[in-house]
Amino acid sequence: MKVMEIAHDWGLHRLVPGSRPDHGPPGFGQVLVHMQAASINYRDYVMANGGYGRRGGRLPMIPVSDGAGQIVALGPGVTGFSVGDLVCPNFAQDWISGSLRDEFWSSMLGGITDGVLQETMLLPASGVVKVPSHLEPLEAATLPCAALTAWNAITSAGVKAGSTVLTQGTGGVSLFALQFAKMFGAAVIVTSSNDAKLDKARRLGADEIINYTREPRWESRALEIAGQDGIDLVIDLAGSLAQSVKAVRTAGTVATIGVLAGPSATVPLGQIVTRAVRLQGVTAGSRQSFEEMVRAIDRHRLRPVLSVAGNSMKDAPRAIAAITEGKHFGKLCIHLRSPPP
Repeated sequence: MKVMEIAHDWGLHRLVPGSRPDHGPPGFGQVLVHMQAASINYRDYVMANGGYGRRGGRLPMIPVSDGAGQIVALGPGVTGFSVGDLVCPNFAQDWISGSLRDEFWSSMLGGITDGVLQETMLLPASGVVKVPSHLEPLEAATLPCAALTAWNAITSAGVKAGSTVLTQGTGGVSLFALQFAKMFGAAVIVTSSNDAKLDKARRLGADEIINYTREPRWESRALEIAGQDGIDLVIDLAGSLAQSVKAVRTAGTVATIGVLAGPSATVPLGQIVTRAVRLQGVTAGSRQSFEEMVRAIDRHRLRPVLSVAGNSMKDAPRAIAAITEGKHFGKLCIHLRSPPP
């Protein structure tokens, strides 16, 4: 079968077409999935270049963690699925429920475990989630990492009707956070440096918008907007923790997700301690959380916001590079076009 792989040395420019043996029929408890779409995360760019401690690790590697495909065969003992179901592989295959544990890291796709840039994937049935019927494959491919990360940030902070949420930027996680927060009845503030993207965020439901190039002390403007009740949750995607901590209310939550400003940050410990601010790192989630999110998406008929960046696996290097340019709105996605097995 055809794949895209980094075969001999790290670097996005070394992501090239390759081949692997075709999968045999699924064994007990397994499903065979014909991959139809993938979505790109910043993690995929870092991973392809040997980041997150991967440099010196084993090659070849099939990158990209998030995708969607159709079940084409079921192994013995599989229940709850049918041939033809559209499913997503869970970001961390072994993370079924509960909190993140160290042993789950090795089962995260697009790293030690091969990712979705392959024609078919042979997976345990426990490692896939059926997606709502109103979603197309490209839309479904946005769910495993970006959507689930946003979902867990919103739900773990106890966002409810009357809450105020601030989210940074207009990428996949931020727009999912906007959509989920509105689903729960919260008010949402969105920050960006791009007026056109802010206008789109407003049309998507944002209550207030802030252009941080015109207002570099955006936290002061955010506090002015929120008033005396304050901001309950700041979703920090840029690593600007000092401003995020200043923006959130006393006893509020800063969900730390992105590292776009680098792997370290200046943190105002005095404010965190004296104002009892909760600093919460968020990385995707369990299969159980994924299934809960899917039920909410299905009930509310939510549709992901996406930008199509390619029509085949061969477009993956260009699509992964594009995520560093910041020109997209929503999730960058590519079709994985190949005939069914």
